[in-house]
Amino acid sequence: MLTTVIGTIESMPVTSHPAFPRAAIEWLMPARDQARVLVLGRASAPVLIGIASEGLLVACDASRGGVRALWARAPHALPVVAASEHLPFPTGTFDVVFLHQSLHRLDPAALAEVTGVLAPGAHLAISYTVRDDSVPWVRRLTALLRDVDPAAMAGAYGTESVDRLTESGLFSEIEERHHRLWVPISRVDLLDMVARRFPDLDADRLGRLMGEVGDLYESSARVPEPLLLPYQVSCWRAWADPRRVPPPPAHPDGAVSIKV
Repeated sequence: MLTTVIGTIESMPVTSHPAFPRAAIEWLMPARDQARVLVLGRASAPVLIGIASEGLLVACDASRGGVRALWARAPHALPVVAASEHLPFPTGTFDVVFLHQSLHRLDPAALAEVTGVLAPGAHLAISYTVRDDSVPWVRRLTALLRDVDPAAMAGAYGTESVDRLTESGLFSEIEERHHRLWVPISRVDLLDMVARRFPDLDADRLGRLMGEVGDLYESSARVPEPLLLPYQVSCWRAWADPRRVPPPPAHPDGAVSIKV
């Protein structure tokens, strides 16, 4: 049974997305030079920044806007507009397919399509960045926000979908690893997050909440250093079972033929 990491990046109280750990990239990438890499979906943009493959790098999304968002992170990548259910690549094109923060959005029927473009011995790389609510000051913040809204800072962000890999029967081996990530958060950014989380809250109640959050920050931070918001980057490598992957046509209509 795969371990599911519970957490969320709802209302992420930072001015930018947390960086993707180099150690996670190195673990998820194939152990070979000139790797052929497919990064699937605009949510996977943070992964693109850290990939330094000297081989083929393809950035793919179902919309032109999504491809532009990916390409902005890696101008050296080959941009391709295509849905995950209809990937325009011949069988066995890639050494790894990356999905970051998006497996739960993937149509279950598309999983066979994704595995079909993996070369023999290649793998699917899955990752999720979730907030770690086990740190004391984060637990105290959660209690303050849930006093206003019981649903605040609650729930998972799709990691439970990793169980689909086992259920699909398409994979012969699945490995997982977790990486810690700390993101600085200023007092201003934390208060801004609270204000954005409760835009319709009564002014008096919001004022009291903002005061409580401000006091929490000042009692927890080591001035002049900012507080560090804890995240966990959870990663999985899943190797396609060649006995169970239904082979798509070698050259489907409209396929993009790629040679490296």
